[in-house]
Amino acid sequence: MEVLGYILAILSGVSLGLIGGGGSILTIPILVYIFGIEAAETAPAYSLFIVGIASLIGVFVKARKNEVDFKAAAYFGVPTVIAIFVTRQYLVPIIPATILTIESFKLSKRFFIMGFFAIIMIAAAFIMIKGEKKINKIPLKKKAPVLNFFGGLGIGGLTGLIGAGGGFIIIPALIKIGNLTMKTAIGTSLAIITMNSFFGFLGSISQTTIDWTLLILFTLLASVGIFIGAFFSKKIDNAALKKGFGYFVLIMGLFILIKEILTN
Repeated sequence: MEVLGYILAILSGVSLGLIGGGGSILTIPILVYIFGIEAAETAPAYSLFIVGIASLIGVFVKARKNEVDFKAAAYFGVPTVIAIFVTRQYLVPIIPATILTIESFKLSKRFFIMGFFAIIMIAAAFIMIKGEKKINKIPLKKKAPVLNFFGGLGIGGLTGLIGAGGGFIIIPALIKIGNLTMKTAIGTSLAIITMNSFFGFLGSISQTTIDWTLLILFTLLASVGIFIGAFFSKKIDNAALKKGFGYFVLIMGLFILIKEILTN
């Protein structure tokens, strides 16, 4: 099973290189269901480190092709970094192991986080599959700063809670609000994910026991995968890439939700 897990680690990197997100969509299920890592706190912390390193490599690859809008990354990234650090450092540790019990039903911390993760994935998938009929022509910097800031806080809070880099949330936002092409949104998403992931991991490390051997090996394999994904991204049409990403996220979201319902 571990061999399969390490093969899938490469695919999580391919996902990041190809679509600028989805790394955590694969990483968290691999860590939880194959390596048996604790789902509520430890797996999200591991995922943030893995996705953060792989995304950083992806930023260098995309920047060389002028596919990173660093100004847009700053507008979205700063408030998300604040929110993700606070969420991982202070909010996640105080969530009780059993949140709610009603007769025979028990809402556990694991089910809450993994189920919420799956629901967010499914919602984002429908946005990506449906697409936008009209492209917003107003540049990101002209948008209301307060709206951008609180939108970033919301994204950061969500990604901090579920331990995802947030590409499947950030990419639709960059396309809709920032008027970026899919490929530039991918590169910019990687820059934001890098910031989110590192600060999220720093907010988790004091609360988590780390198996550094597993973490580093997984990260190295995911980093190899990101080069593979970046290479193939040049050969795929933007619209097809966006829709394919949406279906991928939908399938993984449904899988996680059904899995957690059956095991709760």
